[in-house]
Amino acid sequence: MPSFTLNSRPVSVEVDPDTPLLWVLREQFALTGTKFGCGVGQCGACTVHVEGVATRSCITTVGGVEGRAVRTIEGLDHPVQKAWIEEQVPQCGYCQSGQIMAAAALLDAHPNPDEATVADSMTNLCRCATYARIKKAIRRAADEMPQPIAPQPPPTSTP
Repeated sequence: MPSFTLNSRPVSVEVDPDTPLLWVLREQFALTGTKFGCGVGQCGACTVHVEGVATRSCITTVGGVEGRAVRTIEGLDHPVQKAWIEEQVPQCGYCQSGQIMAAAALLDAHPNPDEATVADSMTNLCRCATYARIKKAIRRAADEMPQPIAPQPPPTSTP
């Protein structure tokens, strides 16, 4: 019986440990924001965070997250969500929860990413091709997020 933390609460589920995490989230926990797209980890519609890392849940087994923290779009509270709305990113909307999860993980790891980092990190597919708006929303969220405070050098003593 795999056990893990789901959206900050401990859970256990009676399924085969080889069951894809995507189906456990959708069928056992009714968290349907995580979408099925391709089933082979290519499109990213099923992206969730496992220990803060953007992870394709269609190719991740529930046994693979045993004892780990999983966050879905339903448990996300991140500035990128507001930026997504302000930039009117969604068109059909199907891929958007996966796109948002990927963008949030990107910004958590790189609070002020350059264009190359965004291009390298955002590998989710969007059939409506809203990529320009996605990049704009990521930039907006990065600009609105509190930036880490640079460490200050230790005070020097004067003899």
